[in-house]
Amino acid sequence: MPDYIAGVDEVGRGPLVGDVVTAAVILDPAHPVEGLTDSKKLTARRREALAAQIKASALCWAIGRATPAEIDEINILHATMLAMQRAVDQLTVAPTLVRVDGNRAPQWTYETQTVVKGDSLFAEISAASILAKVTRDADMLSLDAAHPEYGFAGHKGYPTKAHFAALAEHGVLPCYRKSFKPVQARLAAAENEFSR
Repeated sequence: MPDYIAGVDEVGRGPLVGDVVTAAVILDPAHPVEGLTDSKKLTARRREALAAQIKASALCWAIGRATPAEIDEINILHATMLAMQRAVDQLTVAPTLVRVDGNRAPQWTYETQTVVKGDSLFAEISAASILAKVTRDADMLSLDAAHPEYGFAGHKGYPTKAHFAALAEHGVLPCYRKSFKPVQARLAAAENEFSR
């Protein structure tokens, strides 16, 4: 039986807004994708070109998500594990090994290897990193189109100075993670203003 090695990575643990997004990819050895590496080392244009190649040539791939409500309910670590589980469970080929970027993996029945900085070391994790990043960035561009005053296209939901300023001025949208401290602080401030 051939080895089907799935690479798994996540994007979006640190932002204040939106889903945490994971991807699982089983590459086809007969159709290698050149130039795979950690998605953070690539330009947006290069990531998008590689994502299209990965989707076209991989044996299978899938995206998993956990919502802000799930993040608030079970915390970001458990939500990330849930999103990883969802991605791998959607693969149309059952993996014989799952390589997960980082030092933690879900409690599942798959044989698993965790690899710190795996997105720079294994092509299948690099591929997952790229798909997850392109998917979450697209989420942020959609959010930016709906709420341009927040600047999501620039900061991608991460806690930057510009993001804090927009949050202070415009308030908390439903897609924010209300368990994250800066969001809690803004909600508390709004409540104090309202109760005056």
